[in-house]
Formats: sequence, C-alpha cells, structure tokens
Amino acid sequence: MTTRAHTAHTADLAPADLHAVRALLDAAFDGDFGDEDWDHGLGGMHALVYDASGLAAHGAVVMRRVRHRGRWLRAGYVENVAVRADVRRTGLGGRVMAELERVVDRAYDFGALSASEDGARLYTSRGWRLWRGQVHALNPRDGVVRLPEEEDSTYVRPALAGPLDPAHELVFDWRDGDVL
Repeated sequence: MTTRAHTAHTADLAPADLHAVRALLDAAFDGDFGDEDWDHGLGGMHALVYDASGLAAHGAVVMRRVRHRGRWLRAGYVENVAVRADVRRTGLGGRVMAELERVVDRAYDFGALSASEDGARLYTSRGWRLWRGQVHALNPRDGVVRLPEEEDSTYVRPALAGPLDPAHELVFDWRDGDVL
C-alpha cells in the first residue's frame, strides 16, 4: 500500500481537506462525533495520511493550558485521531501518532489525550501512560471541579517539562462540550 503523509496547521488546510477529515471522523466514530468534538481539533497541527482511496488517517494536536503543581503548562492535546475502517491495524494510526508526538515533544511542556478503550492500546504501545492522579477542569461558573469520570481515560506523555507528579492534580482549561 502506497501512502503519503504530511502535517499542516488548520490554517493551511484547504476546505476540501477539512471536509475529508470531518467525513473520516464522522465515519470512524459511527455518528458519535459532534460539532464540539470537531471544534476541539481545530487551531493546531494536523497529521494526515493519504492512500489511493483518499484520506486514510488523521490526528491533530492543539494547545491546552493545564495547571500542575501550581504552574500553568502548555499541553499538546491530541484530538480527532481516526483511521479509515478498511485500513485499520495497518500501522497508519502509528504514523499519525509519530508525527503528533514529534510536535508534542518539541513544542509543549507535555502531551495529553483522552482515550477510548480501543484507542488506549495504540497510545500505551507508544509510551503514553494512564494518568494516575486526579483530573479537574476550571469551570467558568463553579471554579475548579473534579472530573472522576476522566481519570480512567486520561493519558499523558512527558515532554519539555519532564515527568509529572500524580500526587498533584491536573487542572485543564475549560472548553464547551465534553470537558476533556
């Protein structure tokens, strides 16, 4: 299978590319991918893999602010990772993640993502680790609120800031829709 991959910022993607990405994500998530999910993956770097049939895989990394140990850090937050159904388990997800990890490792204090049970296997095989501490979000109405439902699906990757300490919580910036 011949493929080509490239990375680009959202601003550099043509409308046809964005349409193809959204179609891939809608199909990959079986209709459980809404406009807020889409919005969460815009404004950062995208990794795209194409084959003879078109867009085969995609992922994005966007900046999030996360407080840890009293300091606000720049997190490279991985979003919208998907592989077309007919080419799953062929290494394309790993190609996408390799590009996103390159961006995280060189540009952010650490990497973070929220994984489904199926997706967790890809991420852990690449060195991402389940966050063993508490997860919070800075809610504009209620202040800092704990999100225990996110604590079994949040994964981190040390980068410029070095290892994180799970004895201290992660406090994510707020965003509409699913908090993380």
